[in-house]
Amino acid sequence: MALSLPPPITRYVQLENAGDTETLSTCFAPKAIVRDESRTYEGLAAITAWKAESKRKYRHTITPLDIVYEQGTTVLKAQLTGAFPGSPVTLHFDFVLEAGKILSLEIHP
Repeated sequence: MALSLPPPITRYVQLENAGDTETLSTCFAPKAIVRDESRTYEGLAAITAWKAESKRKYRHTITPLDIVYEQGTTVLKAQLTGAFPGSPVTLHFDFVLEAGKILSLEIHP
């Protein structure tokens, strides 16, 4: 059974898996914040640069496994497969959505 993801998350996963780091920023609100690997990225330019670097470095894809909704946060549990030690890994993508865009994203084990 396929998961039913909110449209901004569906688009994020599709663009991430396609390697389209330029268009990926359209999923985010202008003042969005991303937290990944103990770093914080604020705004579309920083998010685009983060995603281009991580895609170049890890050449990864995302496979959604489960989704839950917790107090205003949409938590996507997904398998991340790529060119890094320990691949694949299961990570949690904590999304806060607003007006059809990703307002914040935190990626963690």
